[in-house]
Amino acid sequence: MPEKAQHRESRRLLVVLPTWVGDTVMATPTLRALRRLYPAAHIAALVRPSVRPILEPCPWIDRVISMRIPRRGVVRALGADVVVMARELAAEKFDTAVLLPNSFRTALLIAMAKIPRRVGYDRDGRGFLLTDRLLPLRSPGRYVPVPTRDYYLGLARYLGSLDPDPAMELFTAPEDDARADAMLRDAGFDASAPGSPGSKLVLLNPGANYGDAKMWYPDRFAAVADRCRRELGATLAVTGAPKERAIVDRVLAAAKEPIIDLTRLGLDLGTLKGVVRRSALMITNDTGPRHIAAAMGVPVVTIFGPTDPVWSEIEFPAERKVMVKVFCGPCQKKRCPLDHRCMTQVEPDMVFDQAAALLRGSPRLV
Repeated sequence: MPEKAQHRESRRLLVVLPTWVGDTVMATPTLRALRRLYPAAHIAALVRPSVRPILEPCPWIDRVISMRIPRRGVVRALGADVVVMARELAAEKFDTAVLLPNSFRTALLIAMAKIPRRVGYDRDGRGFLLTDRLLPLRSPGRYVPVPTRDYYLGLARYLGSLDPDPAMELFTAPEDDARADAMLRDAGFDASAPGSPGSKLVLLNPGANYGDAKMWYPDRFAAVADRCRRELGATLAVTGAPKERAIVDRVLAAAKEPIIDLTRLGLDLGTLKGVVRRSALMITNDTGPRHIAAAMGVPVVTIFGPTDPVWSEIEFPAERKVMVKVFCGPCQKKRCPLDHRCMTQVEPDMVFDQAAALLRGSPRLV
């Protein structure tokens, strides 16, 4: 039995998940901790539809509920969607809600759903909507950077979880694995032949939802891909969201060696998990697929520019971070107001050297 005084039993628990793919992956240790804390409870996860495939399947939750997304720019629709969603949640008779995101809107939704206990961080002016308010670390005028994974785990610790396991973990459904195998096989890669030439699958992830400043240059991704093919005998594949089509095309246009374009083969989040599981390495910007790779034990080279690595620290032993120190960073800006020196100074050789070291010497961590 947990020793903390604030621990109370819960029979029906709702966990509100964050918006972004990477943040949702970093929330998986908290889901595991809550399941161990409440082994007999019905635990539901409230997620945006776009990230739902990340959690399916997941052994620590009993149900995934999709968040209603309001139509942009229509105030009346926003209010209507919140009211309808609140009524739907109220009908579920949850006794406790754990809010991982910091937004006012999620706290308002949960309060309107009349869930008796509402646990979250006191940010975004929403403290009065919570019954259990945790105070984030602050120094004068700013929040102190805290790894997002540990930030979420702080809620589980507050509720009584003792020494929770911080390891991220994802799961694949059989149908996603089958689609991943078929997709790779149709593209000419046989994941069942580990000793054959080109059997090491290296994934390139050149996009990022956060903003242009977070993205390394497509021609440099291509240069690293060419060396991985020529010098390491790897098979290269590129991933990306539909809105990153132009970035993927620029990588393909700049490459001299062949690269499998997974984005044109029907790749979605569920299938991406299956493809990542079959990969030897991922090379990526600081974005969601980085966390998917780490959660599946796949070595990853992450290129950092304007973002502070502390916020997304995952302590993954098979990750190599590539970044240069500049006077203006990390600035956390979506677009660089200067000359993007935090990325222009990252040379292809710097990234390739880390990729080669991982491919030659680091086993998969699964």
